[in-house]
Amino acid sequence: MSRSSSATASHDAAPAKPLLAAHALTLRAGARTLVEGLTQRFEAGEIWCVAGANGAGKTTLIATLAGLRESAAGHVDVEGVALRDWRPVLLAQRRALMPQDVRDAFSASVLDTVLLNRYPHLAGWGWESEDDRAAAHAALAMLGLETFAARDVLSLSGGERQRVALAAVLCQDAPLLLLDEPLAHLDLHHQIACLEALAHWVNTGSRTVVFSCHDLNLARRYATHALLLDGRGGCFAGPVRDVLTAERASAAFGHPLRLIREGAHEALVAAFEFPRER
Repeated sequence: MSRSSSATASHDAAPAKPLLAAHALTLRAGARTLVEGLTQRFEAGEIWCVAGANGAGKTTLIATLAGLRESAAGHVDVEGVALRDWRPVLLAQRRALMPQDVRDAFSASVLDTVLLNRYPHLAGWGWESEDDRAAAHAALAMLGLETFAARDVLSLSGGERQRVALAAVLCQDAPLLLLDEPLAHLDLHHQIACLEALAHWVNTGSRTVVFSCHDLNLARRYATHALLLDGRGGCFAGPVRDVLTAERASAAFGHPLRLIREGAHEALVAAFEFPRER
């Protein structure tokens, strides 16, 4: 794969505007180039995993795609409109962001915490309606958190708080979700449950998810596409199993990986050399 894998449009019809698009995007951190010249469309119905070693630029890329960080070159569109041209409240109705670090400054119920993400949809005096409360309850139910609604958010474990944060961005009801390490602090059971919920959410509307993740096997199972950063400005983008190969992942993470198969199942595992017995 090259830096971009967008489909070729037919000659007799203009391509539909994607929910998200990067155009010749270049990102730098000091003297380092993290991403150089990325051009990519992120279409409705796709789940994208952003992968790469620590420091490769995953968080920087997601923040730039969300409009919270300036790029060194290039630009980002949401639904064909440059990020800089969106009114903030209208952009928040179309794009939701879950940052990597979720911190609670004060005591509040889980339900009220999730309801904060309904702000872009409020009108008048800004009071939540019954529809807003229904959306919050539905988001909690999607992640198995119905019984947490009255809990104090400060009483939650790290994993529980992470799931509440994901429920909040789902409650925002934006068709584009940008999630920075949404599986952090979660055990395997809840990682899978959250990915199942996101897959269902994407499949029930014209929606797109872009999330960063360190577990390449979960990414290969649930993502439709992947963007692999090598930390030196290069990246591969395309269908997930074309991008997250043993060869490319080994180069990106600096450790040899092997793809093993058992029937219909595949897994990338670290390759170790064991000392020979004497």
